[in-house]
Amino acid sequence: MTVNRNRLKQLTGLMAEQQWDVLILYGHTWRKDFFRCLVNVNLSGPHAAAIVDRSGEVRVVVSDPWDFEALSDGDHAAFAPDFGAGLKRFANRRAKIAIAGMELMQARFVEALGSPVSATSFVEEIRRVKSPEELASIRKAAELSDLGYKRFVEAAQPGMTEYELVAEVESFLKSRGSEDNFMLIGSGGTEVTGMKPPTERKLQPGDSVTTELTPQVNGYWAQICRTLVIGEPSPKQLESFMIFFEAQKAAEELLKPGVNIADVARVQNDVFRKYGYGDYTGPKYTRVRGHNLGLHPDENPYVLEDVNYIVKDGMVVIAHPNTYLPLSGYMVFGDTLLVTAIGCVALNSTERKLFRK
Repeated sequence: MTVNRNRLKQLTGLMAEQQWDVLILYGHTWRKDFFRCLVNVNLSGPHAAAIVDRSGEVRVVVSDPWDFEALSDGDHAAFAPDFGAGLKRFANRRAKIAIAGMELMQARFVEALGSPVSATSFVEEIRRVKSPEELASIRKAAELSDLGYKRFVEAAQPGMTEYELVAEVESFLKSRGSEDNFMLIGSGGTEVTGMKPPTERKLQPGDSVTTELTPQVNGYWAQICRTLVIGEPSPKQLESFMIFFEAQKAAEELLKPGVNIADVARVQNDVFRKYGYGDYTGPKYTRVRGHNLGLHPDENPYVLEDVNYIVKDGMVVIAHPNTYLPLSGYMVFGDTLLVTAIGCVALNSTERKLFRK
């Protein structure tokens, strides 16, 4: 079992500051990120926890025998089919216990530990600034996202189903080292109001084909958003894309340490407002204007006008003004951005244009 020693030092410092006796980093099948920030093992089972005491000793409890085998450390890891009982074995109810990821846990597991407090926001804050090792994995994931989108464009053909196209890209990325890939797709015209998992719908001439493509390397994700037109783009599709391009550029030019993430959303929305599409910046037509990236593909802080968070050097954020417009239907455009002392740097190299096939 390999423990991230730099992260452990950060966590034990947090424990001393908050006067916690035990810190539990919980993960389940979909949300592994709190667990993996300390013990970077790709879990297959339903539940896992890394349990840290004030001395810095780390013990792991997993509910799946394959995960126990992957940890290869019988002295500090336990296989517990009864996960709640496994937690109690290492966490005394009389201790002051904090849990990162407590909001993801089943109530019975929380109750078994007495009255723990949530450490989620504290650990999320620690995770936002990436180390050189974390950035190396994110850069590799960004490279794969560029390669994956290139394959997306090459493979897309009229008559191909959405699921065939996604399967082609998934296979391509997995064969090149992607641990996983979170991917959404949309295709059609002005009737398309968002993205979703792939369906049996066949691509047709004139379609906008949108994708959010997010490969994972060593636990870390990077994302690219682009729109492809089957055939020649219409004037309205071109007009729509230029609005998206301008909005994303505004975000990228603003993003730097010390900026409020709310303003990164605002400058994108202001572009849509300038062109008379302010009604399409709200939750009816769009979810977020971007989000943090790391061990989860959709981390806080979200890029929204009502989210107040001061951007820090070393964060990795995607700015994507993805929304529906009556000009073209739903369209997407965005890159993974590394915040640096003087601004931000795009980790994607894919051309910034409305693609056509």
